[in-house]
Amino acid sequence: MYLIQILLPLSDNDGQPYDEQLMQGLQHRLTERFGGVTAYSRAPAEGWWSAGGMRTKDDIIVVEVMARDFDRAWWRALKQELEDSLRQEEIVIRAQALELL
Repeated sequence: MYLIQILLPLSDNDGQPYDEQLMQGLQHRLTERFGGVTAYSRAPAEGWWSAGGMRTKDDIIVVEVMARDFDRAWWRALKQELEDSLRQEEIVIRAQALELL
């Protein structure tokens, strides 16, 4: 079993919030494929990074699913799709093996 998390910024590089339908579409797609999804959206997390001597902050939400298998090709394709549609250099998707108790 795997826990797969997607870290999504709440706004574009100009600070404009993304269309809610985009996030709802992603949640629907993940629910259809994996049977459920959890989105930690009530209290956005802050993501900080430094690039080119500048410090930048994003408000992010975490969307996660549990899956029996980890289809690396499917997740790479989703990552690329999200980076393109959200106009981001990188969207973080991370996976970890887990054991349900």
